[in-house]
Amino acid sequence: MNIKMVAPCIFGLEGLVSDELKEMGAENVLAENGRVFFEGSENILARANIRSRFSERIYIDVGSFEAHSFEELFEGTKALPWEEWLTAYDEFPVKGYSVNSDLFSLPDCQSIIKKAVVERLKSKYHIEWFEETGAKHQIEFSIIKNNVHLLIDTTGQGLHKRGYRPQANDAPLKETLAAAMCKLSRLRPYHTLYDPMCGSGTILIEGAMLVHNIPVGANRNFSAERFEQLNPDIWDEERELAKSLIVKESDFNAIGSDIDRNALEIARQNAIRAGVSDYIKLKCADVKSFAPETDRGTVICNPPYGERMMTPQEVANLIKELGRAFPQKHGFSYSVISPQEDFEELFGRRADKRRKLYNGMIKCQLYMYYK
Repeated sequence: MNIKMVAPCIFGLEGLVSDELKEMGAENVLAENGRVFFEGSENILARANIRSRFSERIYIDVGSFEAHSFEELFEGTKALPWEEWLTAYDEFPVKGYSVNSDLFSLPDCQSIIKKAVVERLKSKYHIEWFEETGAKHQIEFSIIKNNVHLLIDTTGQGLHKRGYRPQANDAPLKETLAAAMCKLSRLRPYHTLYDPMCGSGTILIEGAMLVHNIPVGANRNFSAERFEQLNPDIWDEERELAKSLIVKESDFNAIGSDIDRNALEIARQNAIRAGVSDYIKLKCADVKSFAPETDRGTVICNPPYGERMMTPQEVANLIKELGRAFPQKHGFSYSVISPQEDFEELFGRRADKRRKLYNGMIKCQLYMYYK
């Protein structure tokens, strides 16, 4: 079975998602703004859920069409092969969004899409009433400039929910973004990873998982595991395959520090749950006194933005401190994510490379120093 799929992602990570899907064996991979289209077997569907570090979730791409009226929305939806993915008793709630389109009332769009799916299934299953007591198949729609896209979610809770972080600090960094920062910083197994403002340890943990090729979704469940249309054996097969590719031995180590002892305890527990605590050392220290213990290192951090923690002036002073604490040094690179537009001026030197990223809804830059 060849399945058309879509992997939405944080803006700026489309290339990383494309590359990892190609490495997994996906075909016809095509990146667009904030999402990557691809095709593959049901094993690829399971594999993408279990192993994708940078995607937000994995959808089945049911189809797309143009609609300027509710009638066109109804007919376009009804024309799609919903019976391929929905049994007579599956649950299929509808949600979505509309941007720059003639159809802007979301409740109306939801009810019309739902009605159209029901009509399609009535004609296929020859029944009048759908109990919806079976597996949940969340239908999601996007209407952008009158182009309607209809999807079925296979993931459930977003892919950033790895299962190791039940609680975090006041301003948590999304796991998918932390993994991407490690990848973009070209984290090497023989370099020590440092995060001198580690909070709940997300960057350290994602770095350790990346270096050792630990599958980020191996210890969680996905909504598509209950889909009757998929062979249930694929999930165990793909978990076993992913675990067989783990790098068991390396020289990698990570050192995290923070001034908040409670955050460090949370980080320690998270590292244990993620299975990477052997690689991570934690200590209570102020970033101002940052002094690396090794000859080579990759420093990655996410300082406060002045949104929930610190005032804007305190953030500006902190960035100046980072410039002093992170000097140009052979064998060392520094990556700092920040929305601060005058970051380089405050830091004291221009970045060797910048990458536009979003942390939630906040537009940021990853400032990278490696020369």
